[in-house]
Amino acid sequence: MTTTASLRESVLQHLRYSFGKDPEHAILEDWRMALSYAVRDRITDAWIDATHKTYEAGAKRVYYLSMEFLIGRLIEDGIVNLELVDEAKAVLQEFGKDYAAVLADEPDAALGNGGLGRLAACFLESLSTLGCPAHGYGIRYEHGLFRQSFVDGRQVEQPELWLEQRHAWEFERPEVRYRIGFGGHVDTRGETVRWHPSEVVDAEAYDTPIVGWKGRWANTLRLWSGRAIHPFDLDRFNHGDFAGAAQPEALARTISRVLYPDDTTVEGKELRLKQEYFLTAAALRDILRRFDNQFGDLRKLPSKVAIQLNDTHPAIAGPELVRVLHDERGLSFEESMEIAKGCLSYTNHTLLPEALETWDEALFGRLLPRHIQLIDQIDSTHAKQNPSRLNSMRADHQVKMGPLSFVMAHHVNGVSALHTELMKTTVFEELHNLHPERIVNETNGVTPRRWLLSCNPRLAGLITETIGEDWVDDLEQLQKLEPSIEDAAWLDRYTQVKRDNKAELSNWMGQTYGLHVDPEMLFDVQIKRLHEYKRQHLNILETIAHWAEIRDNPNADWTPRLKLFGGKAAPGYFFAKDIIRLINDAATVINSDPVTAPFLKIAFLPNYNVSLAERMIPAADLSEQISTAGKEASGTGNMKFALNGAPTVGTLDGANVEIREHVGAENFFLFGMTAEEVMERRKIEGHARKAIDADPRLKRALDLIREGRFSPGEPERYHGITSNLEGADYFLVCSDFTDYWRAQREVDVAFKDTRAWAHMAALNTARSGWFSSDRTIRGYMGDIWGATSLL
Repeated sequence: MTTTASLRESVLQHLRYSFGKDPEHAILEDWRMALSYAVRDRITDAWIDATHKTYEAGAKRVYYLSMEFLIGRLIEDGIVNLELVDEAKAVLQEFGKDYAAVLADEPDAALGNGGLGRLAACFLESLSTLGCPAHGYGIRYEHGLFRQSFVDGRQVEQPELWLEQRHAWEFERPEVRYRIGFGGHVDTRGETVRWHPSEVVDAEAYDTPIVGWKGRWANTLRLWSGRAIHPFDLDRFNHGDFAGAAQPEALARTISRVLYPDDTTVEGKELRLKQEYFLTAAALRDILRRFDNQFGDLRKLPSKVAIQLNDTHPAIAGPELVRVLHDERGLSFEESMEIAKGCLSYTNHTLLPEALETWDEALFGRLLPRHIQLIDQIDSTHAKQNPSRLNSMRADHQVKMGPLSFVMAHHVNGVSALHTELMKTTVFEELHNLHPERIVNETNGVTPRRWLLSCNPRLAGLITETIGEDWVDDLEQLQKLEPSIEDAAWLDRYTQVKRDNKAELSNWMGQTYGLHVDPEMLFDVQIKRLHEYKRQHLNILETIAHWAEIRDNPNADWTPRLKLFGGKAAPGYFFAKDIIRLINDAATVINSDPVTAPFLKIAFLPNYNVSLAERMIPAADLSEQISTAGKEASGTGNMKFALNGAPTVGTLDGANVEIREHVGAENFFLFGMTAEEVMERRKIEGHARKAIDADPRLKRALDLIREGRFSPGEPERYHGITSNLEGADYFLVCSDFTDYWRAQREVDVAFKDTRAWAHMAALNTARSGWFSSDRTIRGYMGDIWGATSLL
């Protein structure tokens, strides 16, 4: 058991022996690192114990392959899950150090972008909390996605330098290296097939322990870094070619430098495919090495190994595992394919056909010549087994990773009930009809340790005081709050928690960005990756229309509102970047309007990441979940907001459907068409123009944008946006605008009744317990992986 005294001793030991400092001369980073190492020591004990128990039990292991793991800062995760918050605060306070400042000094690990990566991080933490033996496999990006800033309202991308600042959490494993090849040619001699790559790099492992609640178990996140086999050419250096001498290392490291390199160029596409194969091939080699050391008989692989493909990025796992089993280990192709299918399962995250990856077959064949042969063989085998099949894994000179993932998986899961059902009738309709038992649903969840206990300590403290602490790993116990919600005094305390959180965010925004807002305003928050289907442009369009209405009648009884945005647009996604600039330009005009300033403010906070989400979500009054119905697979931000007491204004899309069912329709502001109505609306010629003509507010907002009210000197700046909305408007912004306006005015009225609003918000908290990633992982363990807990 760790006491304050023992933790203090560990921190001082690390200050002296790890960093050569005494308390009098240690800087903030030294204190953060020393505390991190002291916490890591305790996590490492649990980690090694868990590894021993897994080997002793001969247990089935889960391997989660993902291009993203948006883990955020790990110091607070460790402190919270080891229940050392009071001890850590006491140690730092003794030396005059601010606990929050020390924790905030840790850089966010730049290993993800949005929901896909944060879901993977929540899953790893829940796997550890539940004691399920598991490894996460990803890439150790040196620069992550990018650091976002705004210049004249435009998104500017700069390298994320998170690894330039020290952190304590990874263990380098130079002894764990695998050769990963690209290109070259394939030799076939009788039954023997050999691939001879022309380019080879090393994948070097870095391990991060991921600890679960109460430190009872810890699993591993293993990240791969690209390394050159011969990193330095001394002969070239001695002949004066200093840059060329280091070129092999620079080229190898390119593979693990940036998450999602811009694929608008051929070079960018090639690098993305290299990254996906690099991650997957290294992970499979590691999985097989571990299996060989303990079990040996490859036919037992499906009983000991469960491999989850997080989206289509690791879809090459199917043909790669077949290649290793067939070409390198000598099993027949048919048996290799069946063993691979017995190990692999696939999570689909999108109903957008364009987001189901496809690769130009010339590029694919040049980079992975053996794999394109195997994909054709897999496809041919599947066609023979299913003679009625019409669609192929290769068509129009494209290799299609969605169908490949489906065919090579024993289960394919959706991430919300609606999304799962829509998969069966849209992107995978034919494959579902051929394999009706394969698609299952596992609705997403979020870890309550990070997304309530840690990020919202005021609310967590109130909950624990009311119902005890067992809710932390049994989130559905939040239902026990409902009797207290009917007590006026308790509800006043709940309201005060939200006010304090809003004041804290307001103060931080003022200190950081010079944006001063009244915490009594309604904090209306949309924080998401920028994409047309998520419809940030619907939000700003309604905001502009609202601003115009306030200007018309400034003496009306308006509900003061702060519109908060956060999120990044992919570097090559110019339409999304225009939406960001429009929001920032509108903020410049609206925030400086003395007539409307008391009633409406806008802020787009730059460089959205996990740490920023942890500031914004506890302070939110309203959660914006306004995607076009039928397009958002699930969402997890919607769950975090509801859990922290922010009612949703949203469509019947993704997990919104289930959130509304759980929290109650009366505690959810519904608007917009259903998925079925969306499909029918698109069939109507000129549907956008009809919607605009029917709503003068919408027309005026579009006119203000088109006329350059928010881009003086460049009135045509947003003609791309207005032309899209007035024309094709595929995501039906205009058609949903009027109902969105209606829902927002209902929000205005509801927020004025402070007691009724608090009651609604508290019920969102009490009824969101089902959306725990612990529940989701139990579903995966039982329905998909066949894995068990060793706790």
